Amino acid sequence: MAGIVSVSRSDLEGRRKKLRQKRQMKIIQTIWQTFAVSSLAGGLLWMVTQPIWVLRTPKDIDISGNHLLSREAIESLLVVSYPQSLWRIEPYGIAESLKQQPTIAQATVSRRLFPPGLIVQIHERVPVAIAYSGHSRAIAQSRGEQRNTDSDHKKVSVGLLDASGVWIPVEKYTSLNPNLKLPSLKVFGLPEQYRPYWDQLYHALIQSSVNVMEIDFQDPTNLILKTELGNIHLGAPSSLLPEKIKVMAQMRHLPAQLNPNQVEYIDLKNPEFPLVQMNQKNKSLTPQLPKK
Repeated sequence: MAGIVSVSRSDLEGRRKKLRQKRQMKIIQTIWQTFAVSSLAGGLLWMVTQPIWVLRTPKDIDISGNHLLSREAIESLLVVSYPQSLWRIEPYGIAESLKQQPTIAQATVSRRLFPPGLIVQIHERVPVAIAYSGHSRAIAQSRGEQRNTDSDHKKVSVGLLDASGVWIPVEKYTSLNPNLKLPSLKVFGLPEQYRPYWDQLYHALIQSSVNVMEIDFQDPTNLILKTELGNIHLGAPSSLLPEKIKVMAQMRHLPAQLNPNQVEYIDLKNPEFPLVQMNQKNKSLTPQLPKK
């Protein structure tokens, strides 16, 4: 019996010893983990506070995506002071300030660690038309259709349109790029009237084989195109615009059938029944369209 008691005590003592050793190992592991994390954090803190992580000049900024605006023009739009710690710069804030510019559609900004700097990627708004907005009489005078005066010119606002119909003040582009080549397409009317139809109309026109020089939205009941075929009346803007532009393209050989000087306008208000209004009073013709 005494032998059994002695063995049990030894076994218990051994178990206690192992538990103490495990607790000691856990304490040592915890100490080492804390030390390692603290060392790593301290090392990172030391590294980021070194003078090397500083944006010193505009040369430390990598700019891409600009085609119409020069690098210097983009730099002038950046809200960045020099020198400045790279870690105090807010890339999101800089990107948002760029997107507030009428000439820029999208912008992304990120930090670059090696070498220290910023990466700026932009997508410009590309002007596709010159837009004249104002009273119809003032616009007519600005087009040279009536005698114009200085007071009438002030009633006309001139801007640029991109493919999505966004109005860009012309001076915003010319101040950044004085050599900017302005588009040849002209648009007349109030932007709030034609903006809902601009996207489908413009994309239909750029796919058309007929050259369009002017788009007149001044009359909300009759959209007029000035083309190489002459003036084309499309009626009130609607979902039928793409279909009407396709019919217009089918009439591109009309000058071979009629004398353009005798054509007053082409009526495409009903694309299924196009008409050619001649200069002679009360006379109109139905053009021969190619078979589909």
